Amino acid sequence: MADWRRRASSLTLDVAFFELVTSKYAKTAELVYVWDIDKTYLDTQFESLRGILRTALEKAFQKKNVPGTKALVRALTSSRDLEKEQDPFPIYFVSASPPQMEKKIRNKLEMDGVKPYGLFFKDNLRNLRPGMLSRLKQHVGYKVQALMELRSHLGDDTRMILWGDDSESDAVVYSLFSDLCSHRVSDSAASKVLEFFNAQQRQIDLILSLRSRVAARDPVERIYINLATDTDPEYYDKFGRKIIATYNTFQTAFDLFQSKRLTLTQLIRVGQDMVMNYGFTPDELAMGLEDLLRRKFLLSDAVEESLQELKSLNLLPPFYEPNPMALQASSQFYQDFVKNPSPPAEIDYIHDFR
Repeated sequence: MADWRRRASSLTLDVAFFELVTSKYAKTAELVYVWDIDKTYLDTQFESLRGILRTALEKAFQKKNVPGTKALVRALTSSRDLEKEQDPFPIYFVSASPPQMEKKIRNKLEMDGVKPYGLFFKDNLRNLRPGMLSRLKQHVGYKVQALMELRSHLGDDTRMILWGDDSESDAVVYSLFSDLCSHRVSDSAASKVLEFFNAQQRQIDLILSLRSRVAARDPVERIYINLATDTDPEYYDKFGRKIIATYNTFQTAFDLFQSKRLTLTQLIRVGQDMVMNYGFTPDELAMGLEDLLRRKFLLSDAVEESLQELKSLNLLPPFYEPNPMALQASSQFYQDFVKNPSPPAEIDYIHDFR
């Protein structure tokens, strides 16, 4: 038996779950963070056979973060009460990588100072059989099942913030998960979407069964999609305002600052990490804010609170000033959504017009 099988807490179809805390932590967590790994937390390259082999063979210390993600997770970790800082952090990682990577990923997270609640990996060896080969590169069924399993471990009122990227179908996965939990989508409609993405019938049946066991409410507070392959962010409009597509981690951190999930000091740490360790310029960070402003994801109060401090620390150009009228319009649009966060009446999951 493979070594990882002894460490796995459960293996259901191709979903391998490694639970790293006792269930009391999961059941009592008020807010849980869920991250994809490849191209979301770690800067991995799967575009070539060489990239795949390098990713599989490299050691934990050789794995590179997406710029700013280590600092962001550390900032989120430090936002807890001091007496809880040594406890595991309410973060889960859901990866389509094989469970043979579990030790290396755990070692990398430990190096980054992250103690997650749990990890999910995809046991693709189960898909190396006739009729299952289409599932090797199609991860929607796997990820939706993993998220539904995770939801069953959490308390009824737990909120979730989700991270993914545009190299796969993470927006579909997270939005469908949200629709399933809230019962905005019927069994037949969900089955149709999952079948389209090559989920097997027994996996669909399991997902719907898991849905029936969890509270009928939407746990998803926010979804961040890293634009690793430069998808037009307007593509994500069809999923509703709950999703923010971002070009860099500073944009994500700024939105978390706006929603009071990060302090200004923690936002600054993310910006400094990106400038000092990854070569980002103040102009590039300002362009990120301008992009959020253009798409009406910027709050005037957050800008007013942070602008002078960010400029004084050379994280933004000294001359940078958002257009006041555009900022006012963006802020009003953003606040209206916060007051009435109604999702789209129906999401077209099937047609991908990227």
